[in-house]
Amino acid sequence: MKDFIRDGEIEDLLVKSESPDHKHVLDIIEKSKKLKGLTVEETAVLLQTEDPELLQAIFEAAREIKQGIYGNRLVLFAPLYIANYCSNNCLYCGFRRDNQDLNRVALTMDQIAEEVRAIEREGHKRLLMLCGEHPSRSSLDYFIEAIETAYATRTDEGGEIRRINVEIAPMSAPDFRRLKAASIGTYVLFQETYHHETYKTMHPSGPKADFAWRLTAMHRAQEGGIDDVGIGALFGLYDYRYEVLGLLIHARTLEADCGVGPHTISIPRLEPAFNAPAAISPPCPVSDDEFKKLVAIIRMAVPYTGMILSTRESPEIRTAVFELGISQISAGSRTNPGGYTKDSSENFRAAQFNLGDTRTADEVIHDIAIRGHIPSFCTACYRLGRTGRDFMDLAKPGLIQHFCRSNAMMTFKEYLMDYASPRTLEVGERLLAQLLAETEKPETRRILEERLERIEQGERDLFI
Repeated sequence: MKDFIRDGEIEDLLVKSESPDHKHVLDIIEKSKKLKGLTVEETAVLLQTEDPELLQAIFEAAREIKQGIYGNRLVLFAPLYIANYCSNNCLYCGFRRDNQDLNRVALTMDQIAEEVRAIEREGHKRLLMLCGEHPSRSSLDYFIEAIETAYATRTDEGGEIRRINVEIAPMSAPDFRRLKAASIGTYVLFQETYHHETYKTMHPSGPKADFAWRLTAMHRAQEGGIDDVGIGALFGLYDYRYEVLGLLIHARTLEADCGVGPHTISIPRLEPAFNAPAAISPPCPVSDDEFKKLVAIIRMAVPYTGMILSTRESPEIRTAVFELGISQISAGSRTNPGGYTKDSSENFRAAQFNLGDTRTADEVIHDIAIRGHIPSFCTACYRLGRTGRDFMDLAKPGLIQHFCRSNAMMTFKEYLMDYASPRTLEVGERLLAQLLAETEKPETRRILEERLERIEQGERDLFI
């Protein structure tokens, strides 16, 4: 695979799209509602739209599309950082090699098991496992052993991890096959920035300095049998409009070459990080209004993909963008190895970046439930083979939510029985009763009532 990002073409497209015609913008918005996605050219037009009336129409369309594809569920996960040793020197990351003041940690398997137990006691069933890029301290052998350890770890309260998604440095197709054999879910990797000169500046040394090797990692991952991949950009490094177009080109290239586009798109915004100059003073800061706009436009341009929002963002911003396109969120996160079992004011000296949302998982779940969103811990698609093209066949026409809604309700019921605080239990039971009453098909309602009762009586891990 060769580098398929052309800086000049993207920049020219943005220039040509400046001051777009009012009717042309409205036509693109209407087209997006057909759930077929948008071209790069159409997306550029929306990105250059500044008229308040048109922006409101963009937000309304994004809400409609998100509801049509994914409904009102929000899948929850917890990130698990197992090592912060790194050979790279990324200027925006606390893990960077030249940060001599960082407390370097590589968790042992026993420590990883303790971290997983702490996460399970919060009710999580999904992990995103991460580490720095280092040949000895975070080798593939170490990472796979950590995955096996996490899957094998249980708590007395019935806690278990049912699916582990991973974010690890790009590798060869044979190594991706080894990773696939460890029963991972989605392989996630951010390009960080699609702008070549900015990429070079932000990655002055280390293996990550190779733009093309990172860009083509998802092709090798699919060659290695991983059919669910997740891409992302770190907003704040370069013009957000350019980065959105880079993401879309990446998504379309994957679909054209591999037959499957990205399962997820992540949209992290730069947050301060210990001794990381670009994070402390972002080169191209993205305002809250711009962030809402880019979330909505990505949802319109790539309607089938899951959109991931981390705890980098504040509770207020997270709430504002949930309905604009977000379908997966982290909750109760820690970004330092050992952070779930050690509560210390020095944690920031081992963390990748600062958190914007420091609430507990239960506080997040209570908040989203009271707003009518369904907290979901579902892992059914991975375990029933609804991945890759099979998932896309369901997601693109909006059929996936018929599975997701029921599975979300069942996994939320598990959480309420096993982990919820009294106030979350009260809100959650009220929400489930409302959702049952709104279930239109009598047979679906009957199945849900029967399975929710079985969960109430102690059964677990029911799904369709």
